[in-house]
Amino acid sequence: MAESSSCVKGIRQEGATVVMALAGEIDLHHTPEVHKALVMVCQRKPARLVINLEDVTYIDSSGIGTLVEVFRRINAYQGELGLCGLNERVHSVFEITKLDHFFKIYDTEPEALTG
Repeated sequence: MAESSSCVKGIRQEGATVVMALAGEIDLHHTPEVHKALVMVCQRKPARLVINLEDVTYIDSSGIGTLVEVFRRINAYQGELGLCGLNERVHSVFEITKLDHFFKIYDTEPEALTG
């Protein structure tokens, strides 16, 4: 009767870029799963990581903190991180916190892949 509540919808390789698709609510309950998956990807040190958030309906401070940690890990080895598909609600969190000045944010995944 319980449905899978996985926020990590997929991880795939596109050339030198790893694309991770997330979905649902990235909150205190789901952040550990997202964090674990992102750390595993970062350990592979992809040249680029694109996180597709088009199916994310909500993100709280724990989710933002995870993305900031991933941003730092990728910058440490001079990789690139891009976010794409943010809905208005999620994008406003990045604007309010001024993190939209640090993250590369793209409207669509194809734009992020060529960005």
